[in-house]
Formats: sequence, C-alpha cells, structure tokens
Amino acid sequence: MDFEPISPYILTILFAWLGSHAIKFIVNTSKQERYNLRSNLFMSGGMPSGHSATTVAMATIIGLKEGFGSSIFGLASLFAIIVMYDAMKVRRSSGEQGAAIHKMIKHHKITTIDLPKVAKGHSPLEVFLGGLLGILIGLVVYLASL
Repeated sequence: MDFEPISPYILTILFAWLGSHAIKFIVNTSKQERYNLRSNLFMSGGMPSGHSATTVAMATIIGLKEGFGSSIFGLASLFAIIVMYDAMKVRRSSGEQGAAIHKMIKHHKITTIDLPKVAKGHSPLEVFLGGLLGILIGLVVYLASL
C-alpha cells in the first residue's frame, strides 16, 4: 500500500487554523479569571484573526508552489482580501449592532425576547496579525514540503 503524504495545502489550512485559535486561547485565558475551552477555541473574533490566518496562509503557499503570477494565486489573494474585509467591516459592524441590541433589551428589562447571539468581527490589528501569522505558516509549510 502506497502512502501519500497529506497535501501541503491542507496542512497549511489546518496549521493556520490551529495556530490562530491556540493563540486566541492563550490571549483570552490570560485576560480572564476562568476560561471555557470550547468557547475560547471556537469563538469568533479575537486576536489574531483565524479567517485572515487561514486565507493568507493558503494564498502564500499557492504563491510559493504555483507562482505569484499564476491565476490560482490571484484567485486565492482575492478570496483572502474579501474574507479580511468582511471580518473587519461587515462582521465587526454586525457584532457591534448585536451588542447594542443586548444593552437595549437588558436596559428595558424585556423578558419576552431572547438575547440574540453576538458574533464578533475583527479589528484591523487582529486582521493584520492574522495575515502575518498566515504568511509565516504558509512559508514554514512550504519549506517543510521541499
């Protein structure tokens, strides 16, 4: 039976996601007296952006393996830019609106409405650092796959 190694593209995604969420877990548990493993590992928002890390890592390894002039690198870069923009603008805005709705419901003591889930977006710094982490992970996986 032949053993084929795991695709470096898949490894890049896994390492970027695991790395970003491990850093989030460390950052969040250092800020809180108690922690919830599930919510800290699978939370939205926070430092660094896992969305940015995974999409930039993927674009990085594609650029290194397929060439920075390739059409697939262009597509991966476009995808990363859209995801990072969405994390900073759309998801962050909807998260701020959700937090404001929570305050209004609590302030007016409305008990007939369940509090909606608030999904946090990312600050520009969280997106930037997630992107840097993605470049680093893409480069490391590329070098390890040579």
